[in-house]
Amino acid sequence: MEAHPMVYGLSRLTDYDIYLFRGGNHWSLQDKLGAHETVEDGVPGVHFAVWAPNAQNVSVVGDFNEWRPDVSPLKPRWDSSGIWEGFLPGGGRGMLYKYAIEHPGGVSEKSDPFALRTEVPPRTASVVWSPAHEWQDEGWMRHRGHRNALSAPMSIYEVHLGSWKRWEGRSLSYRDLAQDLVPYVKSMGFTHVELLPVMEHPFYGSWGYQCTSFFAPTSRLGSPEDFMALVESFHREEIGVILDWVPSHFPTDGHGLGFFDGTHLFEYGDMRKGFHQDWSSYVFDYGLGEVRSFLISSALFWLQRYHADGLRVDAVASMLYLDYSRQRGEWVPNVYGGRENLEAMEFLRCLNTAIYERCPDVQTIAEESTAWPMVSRPTYVGGLGFGLKWNMGWMHDTLAYFSRDPIHRKHHHDQITFSLMYAFSENFCLALSHDEVVHGKKSLLGRMPGDEWQRAANLRLLLGYLFAHPGKKLLFMGGEFGQWQEWYHEHGLHWELLEYAFHAGIQRWVRDLNAVYRSHPALYEQDFTWEGFSWVDCHDRDNGVLSFLRYGRQGETLLVVFNMTPVPREHYRLGVPRSGWWKEILNSDGQVYGGGGVGNGGGLEGDDIPSHGYPASLSLTLPPLGVLFLLEGGSPAHA
Repeated sequence: MEAHPMVYGLSRLTDYDIYLFRGGNHWSLQDKLGAHETVEDGVPGVHFAVWAPNAQNVSVVGDFNEWRPDVSPLKPRWDSSGIWEGFLPGGGRGMLYKYAIEHPGGVSEKSDPFALRTEVPPRTASVVWSPAHEWQDEGWMRHRGHRNALSAPMSIYEVHLGSWKRWEGRSLSYRDLAQDLVPYVKSMGFTHVELLPVMEHPFYGSWGYQCTSFFAPTSRLGSPEDFMALVESFHREEIGVILDWVPSHFPTDGHGLGFFDGTHLFEYGDMRKGFHQDWSSYVFDYGLGEVRSFLISSALFWLQRYHADGLRVDAVASMLYLDYSRQRGEWVPNVYGGRENLEAMEFLRCLNTAIYERCPDVQTIAEESTAWPMVSRPTYVGGLGFGLKWNMGWMHDTLAYFSRDPIHRKHHHDQITFSLMYAFSENFCLALSHDEVVHGKKSLLGRMPGDEWQRAANLRLLLGYLFAHPGKKLLFMGGEFGQWQEWYHEHGLHWELLEYAFHAGIQRWVRDLNAVYRSHPALYEQDFTWEGFSWVDCHDRDNGVLSFLRYGRQGETLLVVFNMTPVPREHYRLGVPRSGWWKEILNSDGQVYGGGGVGNGGGLEGDDIPSHGYPASLSLTLPPLGVLFLLEGGSPAHA
């Protein structure tokens, strides 16, 4: 297009917008800053606005003016907000642009922090865009509060979109995934998907966790409208969509947020607070109201504009602790001399307050790896306000236990029972995530001890433990069919393994676990209270047997029994609340799963013989390296 001179004087921001922006309370900032197609005095064009308070000059450069910084300058607002604005007549959708920011150190070309679309990496320009999609998921949106409730089943399939499946060496597009991934998740019975960050990121190998565009889905897989269509496809199949979101740090790429206007604007100026040594990235300055407005606007944008059903907030521990991954002398204490980042604490509380005020039918989920108290408790009682917290302790202890040879497990029995000491201190999500199947840790199946049969049995046992234990569930892609190799983002999953009964049996086991989980409220209704759980026996370390009861609100009772050894056990007596018929609804040793078929023939009658403090008991046959789910009630005729 022919370059037109900039027009000044009109603004999209009111004085009240500036007041909210500075105070950290502007929660829809993307509607005011960035590039917006509009009409001024009857002339169509694009209005630009960017926050760069320490810049000497700012101009828009792009394909419309041969990327020349002297052609389309912006002007600062008349107040002291630090916002530069201008209207470009004739500009429009699809135009490539950046901001040329002049400062004492030179001129930096920066992508728009509020861009709604970007070029396909490795190109880094922003694209003038206003996503136009007519949503057709009204039924889901109207009732999603019930699907996302803490008392609802939540079985999450964690996915890296670029490597779930590949075709001729390339990733599937958003539209391809709508045709392929959505029906697969539906057929497997998961209630939700969680997507590794889809926000644009220059380095593909960061998996999205080094994000430069907090309002734009990656263009590698398609347009913003294409991603909206994918979310809608999940919703039309009654599957929720959770997005990983990263307010903890951002990369140092020259076109990104770092050193934005020639100063440390978005990040802390003191690198003892502002630089992550582990990830070579910058840390947001949570004390600045403008930065808080930017981040909260981003969070709400994905929930409102893209209809996301939740945000999983990455690396919360790195935000909360000033000494995170730092040695003595490498960090700055807070005003009270402590190691807590008080500004990050306040930001997270403001974030969750804003989200649950505007979107009460979603969930926020914290990946928080320490014992920080009340992460998933309301802000009004001193909590951080998240809906859920990943249970990292459960994950580490469980994987360490299952990685041991069964002959040694009796010496580490506490590893598998300890989680119930704190299981109800938070609203926990049990995650077997992507982080546990990379960087030499091996795949889930690869961690399991023994020969091929024992490895498969151990994996089915582990997955049964995941679904039976109190807490919501998350499983990373590939774990549901026992992929041998670690996940690698440049390759698709090894779907060819499903040609073998060994792997197809594991997949069927996960499908049946999901079906039983979703159909029995005892397994999900009371995940966060002792009213939904009681031990039968947590002390039989010599036999490697663990057993507990799960309860629904309407009286449904399930007995779950784990045999952590490769030795079948007959006439194994366990106490239960009542005699009568107990139906064996799941047995991980079933032949359809690749097991040996050891079990209880579909169920058994209880005896009026007290045991384990209960008035009745069952004499069970326990399969080797197996788990049994037994439902109280019914009769042999209904087994």
